[in-house]
Amino acid sequence: MPNSSKPKIVAPPFDSAKVQRKLCRGKALDLIGRREHSRLELERKLASHFFEAELIGSTLDGLEDEGLLVASRFVEDFIRGRALKGKGPVRIRAELLQRGIGERETKALLAVAEFDWLALASEVRAKRFGAESPENLGERARQVRFLRYRGFETAQINAALDLATDSD
Repeated sequence: MPNSSKPKIVAPPFDSAKVQRKLCRGKALDLIGRREHSRLELERKLASHFFEAELIGSTLDGLEDEGLLVASRFVEDFIRGRALKGKGPVRIRAELLQRGIGERETKALLAVAEFDWLALASEVRAKRFGAESPENLGERARQVRFLRYRGFETAQINAALDLATDSD
């Protein structure tokens, strides 16, 4: 005789869209929790986990609405981090453009960044080449190339090299 008095447990219907939304949001929050990201960086990383573009867009829109994904906060952190690594404003601007931050926002935040780019260029030069000034034009050109690669502007480079000359 079958036991019909026990209630039958029925699993709720499986909603794969709901699961995908939850997974996508969880992955995005995990990435943001590690460090600030630009929207484009998150789009690329979530796409690499095979989430659909529409799902990624709606997830990131929600995170922006909640204040969890803020472009200006990312840019400020990015500028600070790169400057502390001895990178100049030209290089930082180029890297921000690659990460999907607009030219206008990049210029505005670089302009108000609390860094003395000239002093930073001088520090980077002295750390690499020492306090003494370049001995000849070839050495000066080498130092100019190095500072240009690091992303400093011509005026900052010239001033950093002139400071080295003045300190002798």
